[in-house]
Amino acid sequence: MATQAHFPDHALVARFTLGGDGPSLVVKDCIDIAGMVSGCGSAALADAAPAAAHAEVVEAVLAQGTRILGKANMHELAFGMTGVNAFTGTPLNPNWPDRIPGGSSSGSAVAVAAGTVDFAIGTDTGGSIRQPAICCGIAGLKPSFGRISRKGATPADSSLDCIGPFARDAAGIEAAMTLMDPTFRPTALTHAPRLRRIAVASDANIDAAFAPVGDLALDAATLSLLDQAFAAGMTVIAAETAAAFAHLPQHLIGADVRTRIAGGAKVSADAVDAAREIGRAFALQVDAALEGCDALILPALPVVPPTLAEATDPNTVLPLTRFLRPFNLSGHPALVLPIRTADGLPAGVQIVGRMHDDARLCAIARWLEPRLTALATKELTA
Repeated sequence: MATQAHFPDHALVARFTLGGDGPSLVVKDCIDIAGMVSGCGSAALADAAPAAAHAEVVEAVLAQGTRILGKANMHELAFGMTGVNAFTGTPLNPNWPDRIPGGSSSGSAVAVAAGTVDFAIGTDTGGSIRQPAICCGIAGLKPSFGRISRKGATPADSSLDCIGPFARDAAGIEAAMTLMDPTFRPTALTHAPRLRRIAVASDANIDAAFAPVGDLALDAATLSLLDQAFAAGMTVIAAETAAAFAHLPQHLIGADVRTRIAGGAKVSADAVDAAREIGRAFALQVDAALEGCDALILPALPVVPPTLAEATDPNTVLPLTRFLRPFNLSGHPALVLPIRTADGLPAGVQIVGRMHDDARLCAIARWLEPRLTALATKELTA
């Protein structure tokens, strides 16, 4: 159980206590809690009608006796990767205060990283759980697409978005999944997992941090459509987010998000269809790469997260999801665990599993986690 009572600056947009005396959590502000506004971090929704009912995932965790301590802050309209929010404030990254907390589930990641709650619920449309998890030095899971009901989440319609958990370690992710998903059953490995490393181009600091982890893999492969899938994911999220939020009063939306909505409104139906075709081809490619192994591993981020000062340039931020966003398009479950560079900066390992095999993915993460710790302390030789 979490023992700390202090939430970092701007981690929450509302603080309250709801539920039993079980594990504590916070819920991202785009997920409905009855009687409360799902403001999505935006002035444009601050005066919206309160939710009439709990989201299905909220109902699920409350039925398990959990204790919700608040609604977590987020990047406005879940349409950004920095977590910087001029309206609700920017959550303070507990481990690297000068760096972005990540987005869009910034407050959820920050609350867990600070030790204030046992776990948190976020959403991931293009890396929005996994990227802030690594920015803040914790674990995060994007489940298989459709695994956890999105009923009661904003936007209501998405072909990419997944609800998932943050926790401080792999065991916490597994425990959170048992609370969030009534169908989830933890599993045990019967043998050391067969890992396949996906070869990617990343920054030298990331390469050096990931290299010992990659050595745990039996072999390596490439996903030739990875970069195309990243671009296709950007196309789909742009079009779908514009469709969801273009009706809002745009003058009440922050400049960064307003600009992206305007761009999304210009995406053609043909471009979306082409992006979805890339997604289908990429999903088949991932399935093929998983043949003969239990999971794929690759760096979570291609570079270390930028400082808050560096993040004012969008070009330094959107490429952070190059290795994350493609698996929203394919739908495969993907879990991240934190590591650090030689300079002590945040980096991470992403583990990708078979569709709907989320329990095995969590078990593999539990197997891998102590080996990451040993590698970090140079106790593991192979």
